[in-house]
Amino acid sequence: MGVLSFVAKRIGLYLAVLFIGLTITFMLPRLMPINPVDGYIGQIQSRANGTLTPEAIAEMRVNLEQLYGLKGDIFTQYLSYLKRVVIDFDFGPSFTYYPTEVSTMIVAALPWTLGLLLTATVIAWLMGNMVGLVAGYFHKQKAASILEFLGILLYPIPYYILAVSVLLILAYIFPIFPLSPTFPVGQMTWPKVGMIIYNSLLPAITLVLAGFGWNILSMKALAVATTEEPYVVYARLKGASNWTRMTRYVFRNALLPQVTALALSLGMVFNGALLTEIIFSYPGIGLIMRTAATGGDYNVLYGAITLSILAVATAGLVIDLIYPLLDPRIRTK
Repeated sequence: MGVLSFVAKRIGLYLAVLFIGLTITFMLPRLMPINPVDGYIGQIQSRANGTLTPEAIAEMRVNLEQLYGLKGDIFTQYLSYLKRVVIDFDFGPSFTYYPTEVSTMIVAALPWTLGLLLTATVIAWLMGNMVGLVAGYFHKQKAASILEFLGILLYPIPYYILAVSVLLILAYIFPIFPLSPTFPVGQMTWPKVGMIIYNSLLPAITLVLAGFGWNILSMKALAVATTEEPYVVYARLKGASNWTRMTRYVFRNALLPQVTALALSLGMVFNGALLTEIIFSYPGIGLIMRTAATGGDYNVLYGAITLSILAVATAGLVIDLIYPLLDPRIRTK
């Protein structure tokens, strides 16, 4: 298979995934029992003490449907949606925070989510793989069983139980961190940066612990299997040291599936944002999605979910394109 043909097929699959994801994103909010236009009109009526005339309400409804892309039949709305999202990358204003643009809300919340979840995901991946590599290479020793037990202990715990437990221990029983963190706004200064890092440590610890166990177990299993490969046995017979065999032979070959897992984890950081940001009152994409879901805010849901779909699909495309560079067996095919 030629390089151009390989790249073209992967890009075609990438575009197909985006198209299907955007289509599902368009349909799901319309299956919700909440009509955002009715909800917004109700809010305005309550503020006006019910003094709006039926003609004013009807005119307002027409304007709102036009503004939020809800005018016309479902097919017309779909075409308008694709044009706004794909070509203009415009999700319109938020229902809940009108007239704030959805893109403005996402841009403001995105650095918080990426800063926390990307950092925690990478740290959990690095630490888990290092511990798993040692536990797998020296799997016949007692110390390896202790390291494996650590992974077995952490991996099955549901994230929300782990998060609440860490919150209770480190913020209530031993008040090292605040129960209700405060994140400063405005121009960044070094004291503000220090406060942000301090208040982000508690959710970061829970995210690292949540990913740490799985990385230990998966790398240990890969390392144990790779240790028995003929080329590792041959290196031992040649007199290569344990460090050389572990790092140059076992680790380099066991790492390939873990790179795939890391890329997918980075692409799916928005999935973990919802629970983390709700439990720890963290000001990111997750809180925006929760508010949008409870208030029937179509446009905010579109923006947040579209961003998540784009991240996951792009992560898959990057994996497909760089994997041949990491694994010569695929490159030769």
